[in-house]
Amino acid sequence: MFDSCTPEILKRMKYLEKKHLDDDIFNIERAKRLRQIPAETGKFIALMLCNSPQGTAVEIGTSGGYSALWLAMACKMVQKKLYTFENDEEKIKIAGATFRQTGLEDIVYLIKGNALHNLKDFSGISFCFIDVDKPLYSDIYQIIITKMVKGGILIADNIISHSGILKEFYTKVIADHRVDAMIIPIGQGVLFCRIK
Repeated sequence: MFDSCTPEILKRMKYLEKKHLDDDIFNIERAKRLRQIPAETGKFIALMLCNSPQGTAVEIGTSGGYSALWLAMACKMVQKKLYTFENDEEKIKIAGATFRQTGLEDIVYLIKGNALHNLKDFSGISFCFIDVDKPLYSDIYQIIITKMVKGGILIADNIISHSGILKEFYTKVIADHRVDAMIIPIGQGVLFCRIK
């Protein structure tokens, strides 16, 4: 899968990686920054999507589309579509350009608006990646968990790097009888869940 990464995808990944670094260097307001996962996390979530059961793949928090590029490569391999949700208009523009420039518009569907509202139209979810404003994690989890198939995989990012604000969330998820869950120290730390 990774060896089939096109030059267009690699070029856009490098652009988004540089934008991420520039946002840090120039101290761009946190809400305006593009949220980028490290490449190792991208590879991990792509591998997990490839091993998820039949069903719908979703990403909550598109940002500039970097993580969606990793997930799209996996979707292409297993013949799934990716539905990715973003609420910020500027990030929607950047993500739209990402999917156009990489030729992935037939695999990735960018859904604009509030994910908490838009998720109500979904069911049969087999894979979900969450990387949004941290106070939203719990509400998103409560909605998405009821829409996931048995054996489905849910991954939430930044569990270690934002452990202070996310401790209550991940403590509840790990205790949730509907999932098997653990924290994996990859990238910024992910919470990995498999639906029972």
